[in-house]
Amino acid sequence: MVIDAHRRVVAIDGPAGAGKSTIAKALASRLNMKYLDTGAMYRAITFEAMLRELDLDDQSAVTHLAQDCDLHVGIDRVIINGHDATQAIRGSEVTGNVSKVAANSGVRTEMRLRQQEWATAHGGGVIEGRDIATVVFPDAVLKVFLTASPEVRAQRRVDQHGGNVTEIASAIAERDLLDSTRADSPLVSSFDAVVVDTSNRTVEDVVDEIESMFFERNR
Repeated sequence: MVIDAHRRVVAIDGPAGAGKSTIAKALASRLNMKYLDTGAMYRAITFEAMLRELDLDDQSAVTHLAQDCDLHVGIDRVIINGHDATQAIRGSEVTGNVSKVAANSGVRTEMRLRQQEWATAHGGGVIEGRDIATVVFPDAVLKVFLTASPEVRAQRRVDQHGGNVTEIASAIAERDLLDSTRADSPLVSSFDAVVVDTSNRTVEDVVDEIESMFFERNR
C-alpha cells in the first residue's frame, strides 16, 4: 500500500525561485491531486524554534521540537502548535535561518517520515521541496527538477515579497550553496529526473509539459 501510494507521487525539486510552489499548486489542481509544500514544514520548525528562542545550533533541542510538534501544512495555511505561521514563515528572519534547521539530520528524518505518511494517507500527490525525488520518494512516478537563471529567480522573489534584486540574488546564492553542500540530503537533481528550465516560460506552459509527462507515464 505504501509503495503504491508513493508511486502516485509527482516529486518536484529545485532551488528557490525556480517556480516550484506556483507550478506544483497549478499541477495539483490540474490533476485533481493533493499538494504538499515540504519547504513550509522546515520553515515552520524554524519559526517555532525561534519563537521559543532555541539555539538553532543545538541540534538535539531542535530535533526534539520537530518530533513533538503538532504541524499542519495546508495549501494556504501553516499551523504549528496552534500558532498560525502562514505569513511569518515567509519573512526574512525565518528565510535567513531555515537552511540551518534544514541541515539538521534529526529534523530531516522526522520531516521525511511525516511527508511519507502524508503521501500514504492521500494516495500520492504533488509534492515539492529540495530532496523529494532523491531521498523522500525515490519511487515517484514522475520526478521533475525545476530550475531558472539566477537573475530570473531573484526577480521573482522581489516580485513576490519585495526587496532589492542584488541582495535577493546574493541571499539565494548563499542558500543554494548551503543546501547543495549539506551532508544530509543535499539539493541535487535526481539521475532520473526531468530537468525543466522555467526562465522564459509561462506557468501554464510548464504545467502543460509536466501534465503530459505524467499521463505518458500512467498509460
